[in-house]
Amino acid sequence: MFRFLTSKPLWVNMVAGLVLLILLLLLFLGSLDIITRHGKTMKIPSVTGQSVELAKKTLESQGFDVLIQDSVYNDTLPPLQVIKQIPEPDNLVKVNRTVYLTINQAVAPEIDMPNLLSMTFRNAEMVLRRYGLKLGDTVFKPDFARNSVLDQQFNGTSIKPGTKIQQGSAITLVLGNGVGLEFAVPDLFGLTYRDAREALSESGLLVGSMVPDNDVTDTANAFVYRQNPDRYDYERRLNHIRQGQIVDLWLSAQKRERIMDSSAVQNPQ
Repeated sequence: MFRFLTSKPLWVNMVAGLVLLILLLLLFLGSLDIITRHGKTMKIPSVTGQSVELAKKTLESQGFDVLIQDSVYNDTLPPLQVIKQIPEPDNLVKVNRTVYLTINQAVAPEIDMPNLLSMTFRNAEMVLRRYGLKLGDTVFKPDFARNSVLDQQFNGTSIKPGTKIQQGSAITLVLGNGVGLEFAVPDLFGLTYRDAREALSESGLLVGSMVPDNDVTDTANAFVYRQNPDRYDYERRLNHIRQGQIVDLWLSAQKRERIMDSSAVQNPQ
C-alpha cells in the first residue's frame, strides 16, 4: 500500500486525499440528519390541567423530555396539576425537545401574617389578596372609625402580625361600624383642663370648644366648671355619648364648688 502511494506523483496523492476528505464530510453531514432527526418536527400536546404524572407520561411517550421548572400555589386547583407549559401547546418543535412544566404545589406554603390593623377595609382586602389569603367573615363593633380594621382573627382568635400562616387561609376582620360605643357622659367638673383632656382621650372623645374665663392665664391648669353635654339631663338622668363625639369645656382660674353634687343622685338610669 505504501509502495503504491509512493509510486504515484505527489499531485495525484493530494487529489485523492482531497476527494477522500470530501467523501467523509458528505457522509458525516448525511448521517447528522439521521442522528439529530433533522427536519422531523412534532406538535406539542396540551398537558395543562393534567396531573404531573399523566403529563409526563403523555409527553415522554411522544419523545419529549420533561422538566419541572417551577411550582406555585393556587388553592382553587388540585395539587400537582400542571398550570403552565413551555413551549405552549400546538407549537411545532423538533423531537427530543424538553418541555418545561409549572405545577401547583401539593402543600400550601407558609407566609408571615401581614399587619392589617387600622387599615381601611378596602386596603386590608387588597393586602390579603396580595399575600394569597382569603377574606373570611366581617364582624362589626361599635367604633367611630367606620370600616377601620380593629382586629384580625384566624380560627376565631386574634392573630398577631408576623405569625406563620398557610397561604389560602381565611382571615376574619373586625371592623368599626362608624357609630362608636355608647356610654355615660364622663363627669369632668373640678378637673384641670389637662386632666379633662386626657380623660376624654381615654374614652375616645374629643375636646370641642374651650371657653376660659377672663381671669384665666394658664389654660392647662385652669379648672372645668361646666361642660356640654352635661353628665345629667334636666330630669337628673345620665346623658349618653358615643366615641368620636366632642365635649365643650368652660374653664375658671380657681376651682369652684359644685352647687349640686351630681354624684349624690341616687340610682341614676
